[in-house]
Amino acid sequence: MKQQQAFSGKEKMLKGGLHCHTTRSDGKVTPEEVIRCHYQNGYDFLAITDHRKYNFKNYAPDVPITIIPGMEFDNTFERGSGFRCFHTVCIGPAKEDGNGYEQDQYLESGTAKNQEEYQPYLDDIHAKGNLTVYCHPEWSSTPARCFDNLKGDFAMEIWNSGSAMECDMDTDAAYWDEILGQGKIIYGVATDDGHAMYQHCNGWVMVNAENNINAILEALKNGAFYSSCGPEIYNFYVEDGKAVVECSPAAKVRFHSCMHPTRIVKSPDGTLTRAEFDLENQWEGKYKYIRATVIDKNGKYAWTNPIFLDSREYR
Repeated sequence: MKQQQAFSGKEKMLKGGLHCHTTRSDGKVTPEEVIRCHYQNGYDFLAITDHRKYNFKNYAPDVPITIIPGMEFDNTFERGSGFRCFHTVCIGPAKEDGNGYEQDQYLESGTAKNQEEYQPYLDDIHAKGNLTVYCHPEWSSTPARCFDNLKGDFAMEIWNSGSAMECDMDTDAAYWDEILGQGKIIYGVATDDGHAMYQHCNGWVMVNAENNINAILEALKNGAFYSSCGPEIYNFYVEDGKAVVECSPAAKVRFHSCMHPTRIVKSPDGTLTRAEFDLENQWEGKYKYIRATVIDKNGKYAWTNPIFLDSREYR
């Protein structure tokens, strides 16, 4: 059996938010209110990622939620008949564990004109001990060719609640398979990018980790999580040439891979709790990786991270 990392550990799955805004930048809700809202919705951890203003602080210290240090960095690189931009969520350890930022440290926007010029900004963020997420590619007007050579992002957003609710964009893993198909390991995260209260708590990650900052970051870095807007995923593995998903009741499960048609297992009454797909003897040839999407009867999605079937081809 080759099991996706999220399901191979024995820790409790932790529900977490990786991208949200408050009145510390352009959010509509105070940090305290945002923290309380997430805790009331069952979140175990939360990163407050206001624009270019770093945060370590729990603004509701009586709330037992783990605050992941972070911010969002931005860089607009094309204007005229529209715009293109790079936005990057940064999440890192506590200051005493090597985080190179200070509380309330404010950064100016980037000035890079393309992804090659943007790379040094990412390099500096990584040098300060932070992981990075490529944000809302559709909303940013950045098809894969605009960001496919960026190095060091552990993940990209495959769902962004703000973009989904306001623009019907970034709703289902745009460009993810194109990047994976280039032989690059990058994981997919569902986030809110919440500004108004109604945008919060609609997309999250479920992480297999102990509930502390370093363990959560390590699990995220290693892909030991899945993302959801509602459905639960209990297992995802490949065994005897078959990819298998076990999940909460679903209307359909989709299996995805670059250079292969999507394969779908359906349940008319929305009670599907196990789906499998034979990866062998397919006319289109060998699968380099496989990932799955679970969709419930209400149209809510959850996404596994990929299982890489030949890791030698990935970098």
